[in-house]
Formats: sequence, structure tokens, C-alpha cells
Amino acid sequence: MPREIFGEVANPQPRLGSQSRYTLPVSIAAHVVIAAVVVMAPLMATDVLPTPRAMIGAFTAQPSPPPPPPAAAPPVNAKVASPNRPDVPPSDAPATIEPEPATTASVIGDPRGTPGGLPDGIIGAVGDVPAVPVIPSPPPETRPLPIGGRIKEPAKIRHVPPVYPVIAQQVGVEGIVVVEAIIGIDGRVKDAHVLRSKPLLDQAALNAVKQWTFTPTMLNGAPVPVIMTVTVHFRLN
Repeated sequence: MPREIFGEVANPQPRLGSQSRYTLPVSIAAHVVIAAVVVMAPLMATDVLPTPRAMIGAFTAQPSPPPPPPAAAPPVNAKVASPNRPDVPPSDAPATIEPEPATTASVIGDPRGTPGGLPDGIIGAVGDVPAVPVIPSPPPETRPLPIGGRIKEPAKIRHVPPVYPVIAQQVGVEGIVVVEAIIGIDGRVKDAHVLRSKPLLDQAALNAVKQWTFTPTMLNGAPVPVIMTVTVHFRLN
């Protein structure tokens, strides 16, 4: 008895009319059908799937709408020339062109001249109008010319002796200082500089030479500036 009870468990035997042999194949077939329906149903519904353009547009910025067209400008009234506004040009060409009115030409001065005339009259002046004096232009400046040839050495007409520096006297300095001077057309010394120096005596020599005066140097009847060399002596008594 016990052997019959546990015999089915230890060694099961399929029987006719038993459903155990059909359960697994039916279950597998049912799952395959359900999976096929789940997978194929979305693929067959093409009207529901988004198009590629719509999918791309979902991840890209949409272009801004175009600006509205500009508003039409209000009509501008055409300018119409009027006799009271000659500065406003007409918008349409006139049918006829009228000649311009004759204008009185301005006359400068009296064409018949002033009775008796004026010794220093002005062209175009009327009546007793004083003449404008003509200021002569200054003569052009020329470079200083060196002494020699037709340029004669000017004569000194005013001499100022140099002031002996006290310090030079104390140390016993004496000698000569050679100075090159530029003499203007009026005979005065315009500039001077030392050519041969003597310590402690140069400035005293320059101060003396700048106070000297010479006769004007003439060239072709006109005074000219010249360059000349002068010597200043310093001697201890």
C-alpha cells in the first residue's frame, strides 16, 4: 500500500487524459504570442510614431519667428513753392520759365572819379576817404658775412674796457681772450662767444665785447651783418 502511494511520486507515468504533458508547451506558446503582440503592435502603428524631423526639433532650439514687416510711412505732403517762401523748391516742374527780374548792379566808387582827385586816393573810394598808409616790409635778414674781400672791417666807435675779475688778480692770472662777435646792421654786437679761452677771464671779456659799437658795414650800398674776431687783453699792473 505504501509502495503504491509513493510510487506515483517517485516514478510518475503519463496517463491518457492527463494535462501535465500539454501545460509547458501551451504556456511557452502563449508567452511567445503575447511577446510578439507587444513588440509588433507599436511597429505596425506608423501613424503614432514621431517623424525624425519632429524628434530632432525636440532637442534643438526652435528659430525665432521673423520680425513683423515695417509699418508703412505716412504720406508726406509735397512741397509747393510759394511767392512768400522762395527757399522751398517746387515738387513739380513749372509749365513755363519766366525770366528773372533785372537787378541793380552795385557800383564801387564813382566811375567818373572825384572832382579834383586825391593825391593818395584809393581805387573805388568815394568822397574824402583817407588813404591807408602803406607800411614797407622790413628788409630780409641775411646771414652774417665774414670780414675779407669787399667786406671791410668796421671801425670801433665805442669801447668799453673789461672789468678785471678780483679772483684773477689775486691768483695772478693775465693774458688774452679771443672772441668771435656778430655785428648787426646797426653796428651793435648781437652775439659773441669765446674762441680762445683764458680761465677766470672769459666772462669778463664777453661782457665787455657785447657793449662795443662799430660803424655799419656796407655792401652794394646796403648795411649787412658781419662776423669779426676781436681780442681782449688782461694785464696786471
